[in-house]
Amino acid sequence: MLVVLIVLTLFGSLAAVAVAVLGKQHASVMETRIQSFRNKNILKDDLSVDLDVAFSERILRPSMERIAKTATKILPQSAIADIQQQLAMAGYPMKFNTFLAFWAGVMGLTFLTAFLVAASMPGAFFPNKILVIAVLLFLGYTYPRTWLKGKVRAKQKLVIRSLPDALDLITTCVEAGLGLDAALSRVADKAEGPLADELQKMLRDVSMGKLRREAMQELGERIGVEELTNFINAIIQAEQLGVGIAQVLRVQSDQLRTQRRQRAEKAAHEAPIKMLFPLVLFIFPAFLMVILGPAAIRITQAF
Repeated sequence: MLVVLIVLTLFGSLAAVAVAVLGKQHASVMETRIQSFRNKNILKDDLSVDLDVAFSERILRPSMERIAKTATKILPQSAIADIQQQLAMAGYPMKFNTFLAFWAGVMGLTFLTAFLVAASMPGAFFPNKILVIAVLLFLGYTYPRTWLKGKVRAKQKLVIRSLPDALDLITTCVEAGLGLDAALSRVADKAEGPLADELQKMLRDVSMGKLRREAMQELGERIGVEELTNFINAIIQAEQLGVGIAQVLRVQSDQLRTQRRQRAEKAAHEAPIKMLFPLVLFIFPAFLMVILGPAAIRITQAF
C-alpha cells in the first residue's frame, strides 16, 4: 500500500510538472502570436496614417522646420527680429519658417547658378568668375528681403490711400452719436483692404481684454504709416486729457485730406523728371532713327 502511494505521488508530480511546462510553452507561443499580430496591426495603422497624410505635411513641412531652425541658429537675433517685424507689417504673406526656407532655397539656387556659370566660363576669366559669383550670391541674399519690403510698401500705400475716407467715416459715426469702438467696428465692417483687416484685429484684441490704448499702439506698429501713428497718438492724448473725440477726429480728417492733396501735387511735379529718362533712352533714339534713317541711307548711296 505504501509503495502504491509513493508511485501515485511520483506520477502525479511528474504529470503536474509536464502539464505546467507544456501549458507554459503553449501560453508563450500563443502570447508570441498575439503580440506579433498586434505589432502587425500597429505597423499597418501607422503605414495607413502616413499614406493618408499629404506630401506637404510629411515631407515639406518637416524640411522647412529643419531649415528654419538651422537658419535661426546662424542668423543674428537682430535680423530675426527685423524679419518678424516686416512679416507682421506685410500682413504675413507667409509664415516665419516658410520665409526662412524660401530665403535658403533662393540662396541655394543662386549659388548653383553661379557655380554653373563660372564652370562654363574659360579659365582665363578667373576675375570675371569671382565677380559673377559675388553678384549672384548678393542677389540671392537680398532678393527675399527686397521682396518682403516691397510687400510692406504695397500694404502701406493701400493704407495711406484708404485712411482719409476711413477717418471721415469714423468722424461721421462719432458725430452721429456712436462711441469710438462702435465707429471703428462700423468702418472695419464696411471698408475693404488691409486697413479694415487691421482694425478688425485691433477690435478683437480689445474684446479679449487688452486696453484700447495698447491695441491701437500695436496697430500703428504693425502698419508703420506715419499718418496713422499721428492719428493714434492724437486719440490717446485726447482720451488722457478729456478732450472731445469728435473735434479731434475732425482736425485729423482735415489734416489727412490736406496731406493727400500735397502728395498728389508732389507726384505731379515729379512726373516730368521721371519721364525724362525713358524719353532720352527709348523714345528719342527711335525718333532719330525714323527721321535720320532715310537721310543716312541716301547719303550712303550717294557716296
